Amino acid sequence: MKRLLEEAKLKINASVEDIDYKSPRGIDRSVMMSLSSCDWIKKYQNVILTGPTGAGKTFLACALAQKACLQGYRAFYIRAPKFYYQLTMAKADGSYSRIMYKLNKTHLLVIDDLGLAPMTDSERRDLLEVIEDRNAHASALITSQLPVEHWHKNKGGRFQSEQVAGLDRN
Repeated sequence: MKRLLEEAKLKINASVEDIDYKSPRGIDRSVMMSLSSCDWIKKYQNVILTGPTGAGKTFLACALAQKACLQGYRAFYIRAPKFYYQLTMAKADGSYSRIMYKLNKTHLLVIDDLGLAPMTDSERRDLLEVIEDRNAHASALITSQLPVEHWHKNKGGRFQSEQVAGLDRN
């Protein structure tokens, strides 16, 4: 378990037991308890957490990823800007296949702060390729300040509704 937690590279040492349900953030205890069972990972489903800055999205994402690791799942946390940068660099240095293989072996991929900055066409394609490659055999947890219904309006270009549905299809 210790190795899984180290490899996950979680930004915050968070646990579902430490979630404050009394704060006015609107966190639903029953939803979090359901997610903390990790059944959604077992079923290869994806989760999207949205909310304003300070709502606790990163904490919740890391808490769920930690719970997944404790249940024996491989997780990997990365912020969206770093995710895009690493994929761009991997294409340039020839390690793209290796990175994609690593991402596909991870049971739970956590991408934090999606849509913080407008996405380029290349970033949108990369994100969709990663999600599609993982479809039906792995899960993703994505956090964003943007509500899902606004993803297609992201100023970097169009994010078509069927592509958004691909992230949240299960």
